[in-house]
Amino acid sequence: MSEVYELEYREYVSRMVVEEGRKMSELSRELNISYSSIHRWVKDYKNNSGWVEKQMKKREKQKTTVYKTPKDYEKEAKEMAKENERLKRENKILKKAMHVFTENHE
Repeated sequence: MSEVYELEYREYVSRMVVEEGRKMSELSRELNISYSSIHRWVKDYKNNSGWVEKQMKKREKQKTTVYKTPKDYEKEAKEMAKENERLKRENKILKKAMHVFTENHE
């Protein structure tokens, strides 16, 4: 006959898996509890504690990783060079305009 564990103990074991990152298989061997029982406890713990919702909110807040190919970097470099040239032209025009407006008109 299977053993009946208290709710607090099941929560304790579940927290070791969820919060401390312990492996269910290790705990199963250490505590002499079936893997399927621990798996069920962890699943119930996650559902009842709002753990899933918390994890989803955390993911939404995190930046997503963007993987770039060499072509992406080349395209980015061309765009930056083009922008750099445009800014140089603007700067040159502004320098000429500043010179014209600051000349002494007698």
